[in-house]
Amino acid sequence: MKDSNNIIRFLLTFFLGFIGSLIINHSGLKPEKHTSRTGSYFFIGILTAGIYIWVAAICNLFFDDDKKTRLIGYKADNVAKVEG
Repeated sequence: MKDSNNIIRFLLTFFLGFIGSLIINHSGLKPEKHTSRTGSYFFIGILTAGIYIWVAAICNLFFDDDKKTRLIGYKADNVAKVEG
């Protein structure tokens, strides 16, 4: 595990779902350059009877923001690069 906050993010999303996602986004637990998908935790969690929340929470344990793969439960922030 690269980041010790992975366990905290896992616990918040596993036990609190979309409320945990809100806490992540508005605290120091938010991963750099990524935002937790609060709406997905709520709506897809309802549609899948909570299965999405479990899967996304487990993915938080292995979250690595350096990977270029698609991240379940997170979206990349649109930050323009300034070169020069």
